[in-house]
Amino acid sequence: MSTKVFMEALSPTMEEGRLVKWLKNEGDAVKSGEPLAEVETDKAIMELVARGDGVLRKRLVAEGESRPVGQLVGVIAAPDENIDALIAEAGAAAGAGAAASAAGASAQPSQVVAQTREAAGASSIPRTPSESQGEASTPPQQKIAAAAPPSAPAVRAGNGGAAPPPAPDGNGGVRSSPLARRLAREQGLDLGQLRGSGPGGRIIKRDIEAAASTPASQPAAPRLTVAAQREGDYQDVALTQIRKTIARRLSESIGPIPTFYLTAEFDLTRVDDMRRAMASLGDEFKVSVNDVLLKAVAAALAQHPEVNAHWLGDRIRLFNRIHLGVAVATDDGLIVPVIFDADRKSMREISAEVKELARLARERRLKPEQYTGSTFSVSNLGMYGIDQFTAIINPPETAILAVGRGEDKAVVVDGAVVMRKRVRVTMSCDHRAIDGAVGARFLQTLGRMIENPMMMVA
Repeated sequence: MSTKVFMEALSPTMEEGRLVKWLKNEGDAVKSGEPLAEVETDKAIMELVARGDGVLRKRLVAEGESRPVGQLVGVIAAPDENIDALIAEAGAAAGAGAAASAAGASAQPSQVVAQTREAAGASSIPRTPSESQGEASTPPQQKIAAAAPPSAPAVRAGNGGAAPPPAPDGNGGVRSSPLARRLAREQGLDLGQLRGSGPGGRIIKRDIEAAASTPASQPAAPRLTVAAQREGDYQDVALTQIRKTIARRLSESIGPIPTFYLTAEFDLTRVDDMRRAMASLGDEFKVSVNDVLLKAVAAALAQHPEVNAHWLGDRIRLFNRIHLGVAVATDDGLIVPVIFDADRKSMREISAEVKELARLARERRLKPEQYTGSTFSVSNLGMYGIDQFTAIINPPETAILAVGRGEDKAVVVDGAVVMRKRVRVTMSCDHRAIDGAVGARFLQTLGRMIENPMMMVA
């Protein structure tokens, strides 16, 4: 009996996925739960696994192509089973998708978003719980895959050319494990030059370790950068799945949400004094200004639950637990991993967790449960020299705090002009859920925490 391989919703907010690499060739035997392909979601690169036993009879999507959730991308069946009807069905679906894509090219951005939602909603594959509910679940047997360099963008059918065939094994489609690919990148090794010792010639960890211990006969060729490829008057850069999601989410936020902004300036002098005292106890006690600010935000939210909320259309959900989203910049765009129960954690615990989550985010190895479920978010651009900015609310949250850089300023203290380190923060508030006075009281409490940081360790 045949098993259809669908583009699955590998993250709670995924609407389409880009097939980065096939891990199985047509004709390969597969077992249920075995990885078939690597798929780029809106947040990370994950493995698409088989949902049945048999032979991978047909790969219907080329490496580098994107497909909406629910679309057929492959067929698993017995070696002698007739799958012509399934292939014809897939071809008809692809043709309909190409027509919709051509029509959408001339539509307004809001229309394109609506069409994308409708296509995703019609998927035959059950979606994971919506991020608007603050929940996430991980489908069985899914594994985070290390981010592999994407293949060259494929020319899509319906957009002026035919889709190229899947890349074969060899230098253009090396079979390797996710761990081997990550180690190869770290060592600067070209997988196409290695011989695999795993099943079916797959390159595995020991092959990378062996190659790394062998002196190279010649230096590796430098990686081709965007700058090196510049020809003509312009270059088109294909959108990654994470960039598409950022665009969609921000369109959902900045338009329909009536937002107002509150800016305040706080004194960081005692924060610096406390950090120096902690650092003198040893490296394990070192924390950054951002770590202290995150702890202060969590402590202030505990006193103002009306800010720690989600807007759900017909009701406001006030959370008893504080799950702090921390914006992290990556090469592909912004992602917001979550520090769960941040108010119950020490500054040192927050510091260690932020570093680990930021590392996973930049390596695109975050799991869905690590970036969903936040109740309030913080974005800090102070390290880039930004004095002050306004951040866009991440729905269904009702507020976000933007933090600028700490800088020395001349201020009046007890009638005398002195130099003090100050920081500006701006709170973006959803006026449907938060009134001006409510936001102002939250910032007052936050200011007391920051200017008297020992309150958070008492």
